[in-house]
Amino acid sequence: MWMFSCLLLGPILAQGEDPSVANGELTPPDLPFPPMPSKAVVGPTLADSVNSWPPKRKPLKEDAPNILLIMNDDVGYGAPETFGGPIHTPTLSKVAQHGVSYNRFHTTAICSPTRAFLLTGRNSHNVGAGQITEAASGFPGYTGTIPKSAATLAKVLSGYGYDTAAFGKWHNTPVDDLMKSGPFDQYPTGLGFSYFYGFLAGETSQYNPRLYENTNPIEPPRKPEEGYHLTEDMADQAIKFIRANRALTPDRPFFIYFAPGGAHGPHHVHKEWADKYKGKFDMGWEKLRNITFEKQKAMGWIPNSTKLTPIDPTMVKWKEIPEEQRAFQLRLMEVYAGYLEHTDTQDGKVVEELERQGLFNNTLIIYVLGDNGASAEGIHGTIDELLAENALPSAYQQQMEVLNRDFGGLDALGSQHVDKMYHSSWAWALDTPFKSTKLVAAHFGGMRTPMVMSWPKAKKWKKGSTEKVIKHDPTPRSQFHHVCDIAPTIYEAVGVQFPTRVEGAKQMPLDGVSMVYTWNNVSVKERKSAQYFEVMGSRGVYKDGWFASVFGPRIPWAEANETRMREWNPDTDVWELYDLTRDFSQAEDLAKEMPDQVAKMKQIFLMEATANKVLPIGAGLYTIYYHPEEGPHSPLTEWKLYEGLTRIAESNAPGFHSGQNSLATIDVEISANASGVLYCVGGTAGGFSVYMDNGYLYAEYMSTLLYRYIAKSTTPLQPGTRKIQVRLIFETTKGLGPPADLTLFVDGQQVGWVKVEKSIRLVFDASETFDVGMDLGSPVSLLYQNRTPFKFNGKINLLHVKYINGTSMHTWWCRLIRPTISLGQLLKLDRALLGPYVLPFFLVQSRRTSFIRL
Repeated sequence: MWMFSCLLLGPILAQGEDPSVANGELTPPDLPFPPMPSKAVVGPTLADSVNSWPPKRKPLKEDAPNILLIMNDDVGYGAPETFGGPIHTPTLSKVAQHGVSYNRFHTTAICSPTRAFLLTGRNSHNVGAGQITEAASGFPGYTGTIPKSAATLAKVLSGYGYDTAAFGKWHNTPVDDLMKSGPFDQYPTGLGFSYFYGFLAGETSQYNPRLYENTNPIEPPRKPEEGYHLTEDMADQAIKFIRANRALTPDRPFFIYFAPGGAHGPHHVHKEWADKYKGKFDMGWEKLRNITFEKQKAMGWIPNSTKLTPIDPTMVKWKEIPEEQRAFQLRLMEVYAGYLEHTDTQDGKVVEELERQGLFNNTLIIYVLGDNGASAEGIHGTIDELLAENALPSAYQQQMEVLNRDFGGLDALGSQHVDKMYHSSWAWALDTPFKSTKLVAAHFGGMRTPMVMSWPKAKKWKKGSTEKVIKHDPTPRSQFHHVCDIAPTIYEAVGVQFPTRVEGAKQMPLDGVSMVYTWNNVSVKERKSAQYFEVMGSRGVYKDGWFASVFGPRIPWAEANETRMREWNPDTDVWELYDLTRDFSQAEDLAKEMPDQVAKMKQIFLMEATANKVLPIGAGLYTIYYHPEEGPHSPLTEWKLYEGLTRIAESNAPGFHSGQNSLATIDVEISANASGVLYCVGGTAGGFSVYMDNGYLYAEYMSTLLYRYIAKSTTPLQPGTRKIQVRLIFETTKGLGPPADLTLFVDGQQVGWVKVEKSIRLVFDASETFDVGMDLGSPVSLLYQNRTPFKFNGKINLLHVKYINGTSMHTWWCRLIRPTISLGQLLKLDRALLGPYVLPFFLVQSRRTSFIRL
């Protein structure tokens, strides 16, 4: 691990010494600072006393820079026009034209870990963030909780006097904490940000986002019909923050973390943005990749010696797409392109505000194009991204039937009505020139992203010359760096000493290496010697120009291979080896030629993995695949809920997924023609809603947009006090998404029934919530989609939901398929290499589930 010795900018002050110093670089080692001593004279009476406020502490150097840290979501290395790609990215270009760019900058290939790396400056497993929060486990590197010993950038900078704010996606709060009563220590405001405006999930609708302001769930300020879009709203809120800072606290610099949900699925953007790209991708993904590759070389973004890696044999080629399906596949890509350009444009609105305020020159802007590479999670292209996550079949004809019948055809792609994702081969094309995509830690398609920095302030140097802090240079920096190097870079740029304790907690050393040394020296020798990578068993390690890696058990662009997952043995994984000093794109695997170097790199990985809590190998799969019953979930099996209780996270609410037998009893007072939602969970992507309309009682179970099942009472309910019961009983046959009987009762009499042929086995939606008495956010049902939130017009006295027939988090997952893995296979693992680290993980009964949004 790397000690941040380069930031010790002066001697530590003696105890009691005033830390307000002229150069602003000498500060105490602990945060928060102790109170400044009072200079008031206190006598027996006011006549004998002199009032004097303590002097204001000035721990920062004069004219400390503002900081704008931008990071988009799910963007491939070959996507931006700035560096040879097909998608217009004017803001990325603007920042690059004022500063320097980096063409060997890396993330983790997955969401939450990248963000933990970024915000703490430590390796993600080292701070408990080895997996997304929804798939946390008890293994130390995977708890989903950032320890107090790993203070974030925001915590440290706010301690030094910065105004701090985060906007957009925040995927580092444990799902157990997503309650109105907290705890809030893992929310953005608990981790150092003074203000937060965004969403606490892997994704959300851009038209009906599940927003939070600080710790409070709020509704969007406008409706989709009024032109609302979350990324535009985020930019507006960031601009308001800047203006408030300038108006009220102009003496304080600010740190803004701007993290849009774009271009993560669902790909939501208004039609005019997608229309900009009509016809631009008609050549298909292989030719697009070839065009991008040649542009990247021609502009010097990648070395001329770079080789274009071929399509993986398991990927679909453009020629294999039937002619009648191509319009659908092309439109999916056009929408994504418009969405990314739109996202970059909103990033630019914040930059433009800096220019308006005269702040641009003294703002350090760090723009990380994506938290990982382009995402292959759309598999074959889809109108509902949760089809793949829930392992539900989705033929092209079936999707087009729903798209045409319910939403008006291809023009609905990108709208609030569908949660679309493009074909996985488009993701591969956008990761040019590398192999693989997001979720693969073995290849740079999932991990390498363009990054640019600018700080054009003129600074007077010791020799008397005046030059910009970062002088513009179009030649890309090619030193190997990682997202954990951002925090040390900012600390050195600001000129602060990293604290030894924060709020009493002794701080872990920073794992990152400052990149300041590269700003004005393109050829300087890189200072980062080693860096590991790991995502759900896919793994790799960099050391002094060499990179060794393992692909891992999952293929992100293909449906789950049950045999591959069941028989995966980390000890027999095939390792790859690349000499990155000569091979920019990992085109030549040298593992067979250099087995000794492979063995050396494997040992280096094991050392790094041990030191950073990566072990056991595969722990990221434990609750998301093998033992979901042990993952984060509500311990309750019975709930008593009341009208007006809303925004309950799906993970903390009653469950209606495969195998969760339940009985809901509603004590309700209704009038004639009663209408409105009684209770619901989920939204447009999938959900379960019980509602009334014109006196009729409905229960609608939507297993994504393709599978919608509705039970309806045979007659309208009579006015008065009624006891409504909704019973959901799943068949006990093992299998994925087993059928269920959904039955309605009123005052003890059955009034409706429907067979749910395909149930949701994992999650209805990534951010939609459970609501009583209304349906907030995107609507579950088409019947009331134009009447949201469709508040119930009667009175709900009590909603009582309980699991029945022995259902629990453990037993309902046990009903699913149990792949077998023999003890003999496990005992063949090489104990000399991983010994106690792998076996405790695999000596369990395997059970399958799927993958939630990352």
